[in-house]
Amino acid sequence: MRVSDIAQQLGLSQDQVHEGLDELARASLVRSSFEDPKALRAVPPQVGLAALIASEEQELSERREQLATSKLALERVIDEYDNETRKRPYGGVEHLVGIDSIRSRIESLAADCRQEIMGFAPDGPQTLENMDASKPVDSATLGRGLRMRSIFLESIRRDSASMAYLRWLTAQGAEVRTQATLPNRMIIYDRRIAVLPIDPDKSSVGALVMRGAGVVTALCELFEQMWSAALPLDHGRPLEAPELSPQEQAVLRLLAQGCTDEVIARRLGISVRTSRRITASLLVRLDARSRFQAGFQAALYGWLKD
Repeated sequence: MRVSDIAQQLGLSQDQVHEGLDELARASLVRSSFEDPKALRAVPPQVGLAALIASEEQELSERREQLATSKLALERVIDEYDNETRKRPYGGVEHLVGIDSIRSRIESLAADCRQEIMGFAPDGPQTLENMDASKPVDSATLGRGLRMRSIFLESIRRDSASMAYLRWLTAQGAEVRTQATLPNRMIIYDRRIAVLPIDPDKSSVGALVMRGAGVVTALCELFEQMWSAALPLDHGRPLEAPELSPQEQAVLRLLAQGCTDEVIARRLGISVRTSRRITASLLVRLDARSRFQAGFQAALYGWLKD
C-alpha cells in the first residue's frame, strides 16, 4: 500500500504518515520488504514487540544506574553540607554556626519531633523577621498535633505586633505564658534534644544542640518550674507581689518617686553600694531598663503595698 493510500484511509497528511512509519521503524515494528526495498512490511508481533521490550528494559536498566549514581552523589552533598554547618567538638553536641544553619536545624528538629516542643523566649518584643520565619514552622508543627509550650518575657505584653503573633500562636493550639525574667533562650524537643545559644547576647554567633540525658533532663526541670510560676497569656490580673523584704519595698517606693541611689541610701541609712545592689536586683526581676521604669512597673503589677 502506498503512503498516499494510507494517508487517505487514516485521514492524515502524507507527512504525518511518514513520521509514523519512521517511528514504527525505530521501534522495530516495521522493516523494508525483501521483495521491494522501497516498500515497508509489518514485523511479526512476537518478533517486533520482543525487540521493543528488550530496548525498554535496557533503558530502564540504564536509568536505574543513573538513579543509583545520583543517590550516591546526593549523600556526598549532604555529608559535605553537614561538615560545613555543624561541628561536633565532642559526642552528643552539635555546634551550629550562623543564622541560616541554626534556622535550618530548628526546622529539621521540629519536623522530626513527635510529642512536644517547649522553650524560653527571653528577647522581649519579637522582630517581624523572626515572627515571619517562625510562623510556617509553628503552623506545620501544631498541625501535626504536637504540644507546644513557650514562655515569653512579661514585657512582650506591651508590644502590639508581638501580642498579635502570640494570639495567632495560641489560636493554632500552642500554649503561651509570660514571666518577668527568664534564663537564656532555649528550645527542647521531645525532652531529649535541647538547643541553646553559644552567646546569649548574640544569637547569630551560633548555637549548641545537646542530647546528653542528664543535661536535657535538668533543662526540662528548669522549664517546668518556670512554667508553673508563669502567667497564661490571657491572664487579666497583675503579677502577684513576690516575697520582698521591707527594705526592698522601701526601695521600690523611692524608685517610683524617681529617687537616685544616693537619696535612697540616705533615707534608708544604708551605703550607696548596698542601695545600688538592691536596685539592680529589682531591675532584673521587673525586666526594667531604668529605675523609674522599675518603680512604674512595680506599681502597675501591684507590688507596692501603699
